[in-house]
Amino acid sequence: MSLRLRLSLTLGAAFALIWALAAAWMLSDLRNQMMFSLDQRLVASARMVAGLLEQLPALPSKGEGTHFSAEQLNIPGGMACQVSSLRGEILARSHSSPEQTLEAAKMGFHDQMIDGAPWRSFTLARGDVRITTADRQIEREALNMSILLAASVPVGVALLGCLCLLWLGIGQGLAPLNRLREALMRRNADSLEPLQLQSFPSELKPLLDTQNQLFQRIGKTIERERRLTGDAAHELRSPLTAIKTHLQVARMTEGSARDQSLARAEEGADRMHRTLEQLLLLARVEGSLSFDDGVQCSAEQVAKLAMQDAAGGERQRIKLQLPTSLSSAPVQMPAVLSIAALRNLLDNALRHTPADANVELSLETVGQRARFVVRDHGSGIAAEDLQHLTQRFWRNGQSTGCGLGLAIVQAIVQRCACTLHFDSRPDGLRVELTMPLQSI
Repeated sequence: MSLRLRLSLTLGAAFALIWALAAAWMLSDLRNQMMFSLDQRLVASARMVAGLLEQLPALPSKGEGTHFSAEQLNIPGGMACQVSSLRGEILARSHSSPEQTLEAAKMGFHDQMIDGAPWRSFTLARGDVRITTADRQIEREALNMSILLAASVPVGVALLGCLCLLWLGIGQGLAPLNRLREALMRRNADSLEPLQLQSFPSELKPLLDTQNQLFQRIGKTIERERRLTGDAAHELRSPLTAIKTHLQVARMTEGSARDQSLARAEEGADRMHRTLEQLLLLARVEGSLSFDDGVQCSAEQVAKLAMQDAAGGERQRIKLQLPTSLSSAPVQMPAVLSIAALRNLLDNALRHTPADANVELSLETVGQRARFVVRDHGSGIAAEDLQHLTQRFWRNGQSTGCGLGLAIVQAIVQRCACTLHFDSRPDGLRVELTMPLQSI
C-alpha cells in the first residue's frame, strides 16, 4: 500500500468520523428545533382560536355537530381543532376526520392514538371551554425526514469534496519525496556529492541530512579502501623486491653468501607480514567492524598482555610500575583494541631505545580512567615533528618500522574515546594514553 493511499485512508476515516458525529449532532438538534417549532405552532393555533371564539356568536351549550371550517378558524392545513366544554361535550370542531374526538382532559401537550394513528395535541383552557389543537405524528415525521434529507445532501457533498481535496493535498505534500527520489535516480552510480534540493520542507530535512551523511560515510569507506590499496601497493613493493633480489642472489651463490641472502629474504618476508597485519588492523579500526568479543580486561591485565605481545623476545626490557592501589574495573573498550594500542606504543619505544636501556611503563587509575605512560630512552623527537607521529608511513631518519603503529593507536583513540599525548624530552619520548573504565 502506498504512503499516499495509507495517509488518505487514515485521515479520510478520521475526517469522515468527525463529520459524521458533527452531522448527527447537527441533525439531532435540527430535529429537536423542528419539533419544538411544530409544538409552538399548536400553541399559537390554540390561542388564535380562543381569540376568534370571543368574536363569534355564542356557541350552543351542548350537543355535537356544530362545525367551523378550518378557514373560519384560520387553522393551518393538516391540523385539527376542537372546542369542548369543561364536562367534555364537543361544542365545535373544524374537521370531520378523524371521527374520534380529541382527548381534552389534560392540559398542555399530549400524545394520543386516534383511529389507530398517533397524534400530537395541545389543550388550552379559556373560560368555560377547552380548545384542543392537534396534528398527525406521521406528517411530522415526513416533514422531519424531508428536512433531514435536505440537510444531509449538502453535508455529504461537502464530505466527498473534502476527501477529494485531502487526496490532492496529500499528493502535493508528498511531492518533495518524489523530488528526492527523482534526484537519486538521476545520479550516477559513483556520485557521492551531497544532495542539494531547494525549498525542501523542514520535516524532511533530517531525511535529506541523513542521506547526505550516508553518502559521506560511503565516500570515506571507499577512500579508506583506496588508501589501503595504495598503501599496500606502496609498502609491499620494496619488501617484495628485496625478497626477490635476495632469492636471486641465493640461487647464484653458495655457502655463507647464500645463507646470508636467504636470511635477508626471510627478514623481508617477516617485515612484509608485519606490514600486512598492521594495514589490515588499521583498516578494521577505521571501518565499522566490531571488535567486541565479550572479553573484559582490567587496566593491569591490559598492561601485562601488551608487554607479552610487544617486540617478541625484547619484552624483558619493559619495566612495569604499578601503584599500591589500582582499580579493578575493566576498561570500557574492546580488549583487543586496548592491548593493540598499548602494544604499538611499547613496540615503538623499544625500537627507539638503545639495546642496553629499558622502556618504562607506568599505570595509574584516576576516577573512571586508566592512565598509561610509556617512556623510552632514545634521542627524542623534534618539536616540529610531533604533529607527524600519527601519520601513515611517516618515519624519522632513525626508524626501522613500517610507520603504521602510531597511526593505528590514533585510530583506536578516536574510535574508543581515549586520549593520546606526546611529550618529547632530551632523554626520550613520553607517551600518555588514557582509556575509559567501566563503572562498578
